[in-house]
Amino acid sequence: MRVKFHQSLDELKEKLLVMAGLAEQAIQRSIEAYRTRDLSICELVFRSEPAINRLEREIDQMALDLLAMEQPMAIDLRFILSVIRINADLERVGDQAVNIAVRVREMGAFANVDLPVDIPKLASMSATMVRKALQAFIEADASLAESVLRMDGQVDAMNDAAFYALSSLIKEQPDQTPQALNALIIARNLERVGDHATNIAEDVIFWVRGADVRHGNTSTPAA
Repeated sequence: MRVKFHQSLDELKEKLLVMAGLAEQAIQRSIEAYRTRDLSICELVFRSEPAINRLEREIDQMALDLLAMEQPMAIDLRFILSVIRINADLERVGDQAVNIAVRVREMGAFANVDLPVDIPKLASMSATMVRKALQAFIEADASLAESVLRMDGQVDAMNDAAFYALSSLIKEQPDQTPQALNALIIARNLERVGDHATNIAEDVIFWVRGADVRHGNTSTPAA
């Protein structure tokens, strides 16, 4: 029975990694759409959302079934709980990609202008956080997960800089308000992607070490 249980855990992990791949792809596509202003890429992002939502439901059900049918030991219980939380964050990463694609489509209705913000750089940082957080999950590497937490402040600072730069542009050049507002919202969505990556990293640490490090907490590891 324990062998079958651990096989089920492996299947749960594999399904979550499929979900992760779809969420990562959606973010990459949304940023490529921003960079190229190719609205056909936005459509790819929109079409991927139902698959991500379906996987979220399937993963949650698998995890709940394991909790209901088995009596997992502490580390296995933490793994299942972490999968449920990571699953939710990955679905929200997909939502952020859709939000960005919507804004890119809005920007397509206006003339392309040079904006005082490096959206691709912010996107690269956020995507790196997600990739590292997922690598930490794959390898059960709490130290790698901790490195993701240290990156969050950089993404926050970049988003703050984008906010001030774009707010100033709106005041100085009101005719560029639509493009600036869309870019501002895209930057905010990318900052949220970084937040979800941080959540995933915190869940990896919880799974591996039994320590709850959310909100800067340093609680004693669970037994």
